[in-house]
Amino acid sequence: MRDFQVLFEHGEHAELLDPVYASYGRLGFPAPPDGRPWIYANFVQSLDGIVSLLGPDASGGDIAQSPDDRWLMDLLRAHADAVLMGIKTLIQETALGRPRPRGPVFRIVEPTLQQLRQKLHLGPERNIFVTASTKLHLDDFAVFDGDKVEPVILTTEEGAAALQPQMESHPRVRVMAAGRGSLVDLPLAMQRLREEFGIRRLLCEGGPTLYANLLRESLIDEKFLTISPVEAGQAVPPGQQAEGGPGLRPTVMPGPGFTKDQLVHWQWLSCRKIGDYQFNRYRVRRD
Repeated sequence: MRDFQVLFEHGEHAELLDPVYASYGRLGFPAPPDGRPWIYANFVQSLDGIVSLLGPDASGGDIAQSPDDRWLMDLLRAHADAVLMGIKTLIQETALGRPRPRGPVFRIVEPTLQQLRQKLHLGPERNIFVTASTKLHLDDFAVFDGDKVEPVILTTEEGAAALQPQMESHPRVRVMAAGRGSLVDLPLAMQRLREEFGIRRLLCEGGPTLYANLLRESLIDEKFLTISPVEAGQAVPPGQQAEGGPGLRPTVMPGPGFTKDQLVHWQWLSCRKIGDYQFNRYRVRRD
């Protein structure tokens, strides 16, 4: 593990003194807002803003290609009561067959950061998956076994009803309904996660669609953004285009954009580097 070179840091001090911060420097968070968690996102992107190459190399790790970025992911997970992601991220990672045929279990790997989480008294790791689909088959995904990380599915009332027949064979999976029809009610969901699960800090690991929807609802408070020193190009190269799939690689903010008057303004809170990689932290300006 290499040390991060701190270019500047304007964030809060860490909640406790621990040797694990030596390589990164201080990392603290403010108190959550009333009625919902403090929500921070983590992404890696290329110099030209691409967050997934799609095709056989679709994960963020394929852009990062950095053990330091992977370590930082664990550090951010260690401070979160839960990790939030869209179901498409899980499906995409599972389709890659890495690290196992039934997909990943999103968890802290670094032992010293597992210990840090225990010192922060944050309890078991928890993955929360957002989906309005009524066709989710839990047996297809290792994460829903619940033996390593507590799994939660955040869905609509219709989605919860469709999942009910699978609950007996997946007793460790918890289902929360927020909204009806084809969309999860994200503001209501975040309120319920705070009230019913006691979640104070929530880490959003994507995908871009979920992040963008949270941002449009003014639910994102800050984000950590790793800039990998590569350029990818937005058009999917010939031979890698899946039939019926998107022809353009995604950025961190897909879907409808903002007008000039609606632009989200950010404070650049901290910046670090290792070699040619840049590790940034931004916080939304609410004033």
